[in-house]
Amino acid sequence: MKFTRFTQGSSIYSGVIKDDSIREIEGDIFGDWQFTGKTFSSEEVNFLAPLEPNQIIGIGANYVTKVEDRPSELPEIPVFFFKPTSSVIGPEEEIVIPEGIEQVKFESELAIIIGKEAKNVPESEVLDYVFGYTVGNDVTAPQFFHQDGHWTVGKSFDTFTPLGPVIETELDPFSVSVEARLNGVEKQNSATDLMIIPIRRMVSYLTKVMTLKPGDVILTGSPVGAEFVGAGDLIECEIKEIGTLRNSFVNQKEHSKTY
Repeated sequence: MKFTRFTQGSSIYSGVIKDDSIREIEGDIFGDWQFTGKTFSSEEVNFLAPLEPNQIIGIGANYVTKVEDRPSELPEIPVFFFKPTSSVIGPEEEIVIPEGIEQVKFESELAIIIGKEAKNVPESEVLDYVFGYTVGNDVTAPQFFHQDGHWTVGKSFDTFTPLGPVIETELDPFSVSVEARLNGVEKQNSATDLMIIPIRRMVSYLTKVMTLKPGDVILTGSPVGAEFVGAGDLIECEIKEIGTLRNSFVNQKEHSKTY
């Protein structure tokens, strides 16, 4: 199923996409929910990020260029970081470049959505705790990285975590490719088997550190090819089985003029 959130007029709805129509649902997508009987056309709504995350966790530097480049031994402690939920936006929304800099980086990623509480989960059972997957863009301003290696500020600006367009619950995450096009030109296109820390290892490790909750989002890393971009650029992050997450970049002053 493809779960989505969207607006029509001033109201926010949740739904399941089937072909070109959206069947409205009510309730908790991670628990009990039901169809309301109301249907919308995909052409008459504005799509939002498909969920309001509980928390967002990312992993750094997690792709190689080719399979034979994967290390024979995995890092004992993977590089994880948090992003604030206030950084989330949806498809077609503007990514705002912070004042004082002219460029940021896009990073197209497969995002995992946790569906039930998970603690000390073995790798063999990880997928039982996954609700579905969406496309994420881990926008980054490395100019704000701390000289001692802290990434938090450079990952945390408002609009720096586009998600969408849907949560796909029927996906084999091991047989998809993560792509990105900048102004129509392909910049990233890597299969998930090029990850250094595989999905099962990644999630299992996190559950040994913290209790994961329904609605937690895990950004699984970005393929080789991420670039700096500036105001006026258009980024399309895509996993074909999920859809395309499209956003444009503006500078802070241009964005402020629209309010």
